[in-house]
Amino acid sequence: MMNPVKKGCGVASPVRWPRYLKDEQLDQLFTLIRRPRDRAMFMLMLRCGLRVEEVARLTTDAVDLCSHRIRVESGKGSKDRIVYISNDAQEALSRYLRIRCAVRSRSLFVVEKGPCSGKPLSVRGIQKRMEYYARKAKVPASCHQLRHTMATQMLNADAPLVSIQDLLGHNWIMTTQRYCKVSNVKVQRDYHQAMERIVSRYREQETTWTEEKEETKTANN
Repeated sequence: MMNPVKKGCGVASPVRWPRYLKDEQLDQLFTLIRRPRDRAMFMLMLRCGLRVEEVARLTTDAVDLCSHRIRVESGKGSKDRIVYISNDAQEALSRYLRIRCAVRSRSLFVVEKGPCSGKPLSVRGIQKRMEYYARKAKVPASCHQLRHTMATQMLNADAPLVSIQDLLGHNWIMTTQRYCKVSNVKVQRDYHQAMERIVSRYREQETTWTEEKEETKTANN
């Protein structure tokens, strides 16, 4: 008996759209993150779009506070890039660096207590800190969601897609375009702005047509 299913015709997997945090969720979460190290880590994810692995690998000499930028080395796909630091992220990072324990490790974020004190903080260690704060704030947050939130917020603020692509370190613009699917705020604003121009132009034309008709009517009389 022949198999009626053709080769290469498998069921397509559902597309997983990026999930981002709303402003009120961010407020709930960051109100609780007061520990300088943790706040600095998560602000870099939210404002710079860093992956948790990239934050774990950051070194002290990769940070240039004077120029408001960070050099991300060997990101996903062994790709280096430069990201920029917002004022609030810089404030959080500066505060952490002022109290960072004096250790030989070049790693920016280190364990602060216990027998492993001074050693680089692991990816899992960072994720566990986020899980702790998310439970406490009762917000379904993850490290990667902070990165998604940064991209969505920038898109809503009219940042060009290619700039967001560079900041996130995406190889393909199609990956960055996924944020257009979830960024309803920008779509809504673009619609209303465009529609206002269309309606305004129509009204101007309508006024012109009415005036021309009145002039023609007056001339005929």
